[in-house]
Amino acid sequence: MSNFVIKPAVRTENITYAVRDIVVLANEVAKTGKEMLYLNIGDPNQFDWEPPKHLIEATYEAMKKNLNGYSPSSGIKQAVDAIGQEAERKGIKNIQDIFVTTGASEAIEICLTALVNDGENVLTPTPGYPLYTAIQSKLQTMENPYYLDESNGWQPDIDDIKSKINSKTRAIILINPNNPTGSNNSPELLKQIVELAIEHNLVIFADEIYDKLLMDGKVHTSIASLNSEVPMITFGGLSKNYMVPGFRIGWGIVSGNNAVLKDYIEAINKILRARLCANHPAQYGIAPSLLGDQSHLTEAMKKLTKRRDMTVEAMNSIPGISCVAPEGSFYAFPRLHNVTNDFHFAVELLKETGVVVVHGSGFGQKPGTQHFRIVFLPPENILERAYKAIGEFYGKYVEKFPK
Repeated sequence: MSNFVIKPAVRTENITYAVRDIVVLANEVAKTGKEMLYLNIGDPNQFDWEPPKHLIEATYEAMKKNLNGYSPSSGIKQAVDAIGQEAERKGIKNIQDIFVTTGASEAIEICLTALVNDGENVLTPTPGYPLYTAIQSKLQTMENPYYLDESNGWQPDIDDIKSKINSKTRAIILINPNNPTGSNNSPELLKQIVELAIEHNLVIFADEIYDKLLMDGKVHTSIASLNSEVPMITFGGLSKNYMVPGFRIGWGIVSGNNAVLKDYIEAINKILRARLCANHPAQYGIAPSLLGDQSHLTEAMKKLTKRRDMTVEAMNSIPGISCVAPEGSFYAFPRLHNVTNDFHFAVELLKETGVVVVHGSGFGQKPGTQHFRIVFLPPENILERAYKAIGEFYGKYVEKFPK
């Protein structure tokens, strides 16, 4: 028995999650006493952000009323109804099903699990949120990344998407606004993606978790509002727009032709039933959040816009770094022009300065390019010190490790 080693399942071999993986190293550096400046995790509650009070009060009242048992598998009625009203406000029609999940992440995993078989593939944005590639690794599906075009404000590259579709492609994923680039897709581009879905019988997965966090007067277009027949699932949640990522409350909205979707919806619901339900009391915060006072967003966008502007200006002022201005979310994805390995850059930056960023390769990127992701949620004084440190470090780094 002493020589016995338990072998993990093969499906776990390629699961990586760069956003959290870098924290392992950061924790080791922090133990040395170095001051740390965290620009790596999109958690507003770590900084000077708070959720709307009516969201917290509604959840607290539910707990006091002992609504602490199981809920229906798809969620409580008032939450589902509120999500439906929000979907209609976004212009989504022909809704076939709505379900509440443990964060949008669970909704995404359930919907991929219910759709994709071994050997099939899903078109995934690159750069994109690493959850998608982690789930696909677990499901042992084939990776099929499509590129976002940095020269076009990080919009999806339609020609690249067309070239990647094959007989085993089941769906296309959009993250809009995008994590990690902060891009906001144009209606014209979204219409082209709808046409591709029609032509190739694809399901569209629309991850719109940041849909209310838009700057410069930009407007978000939900792709499901552009066509009521194409099978689409729109993902949302309270985490980002309402500043409660730890509540783990998300949802999926299935829209499109019922005849096409019927069997798929039942497969999704089989999984929903098997995992019982999402956090019950926290679901009572959904309706007050979506249908109640939205003034916290006005204040949030003022702060985010100022911090975005600081970020873009600081990065573009460093020779050898360029940064496309994000239009939404709270991420920026600067490019390193004189670096050959962005993971090495991020590790060395962390060790020397205590500034924690996530390497671009953790999100995927075009071969031959190097990036890193910044979360600009921290207060201005932290961002200012971090950006100064990055600028000073970058010059020394490219001298020490020339391209």
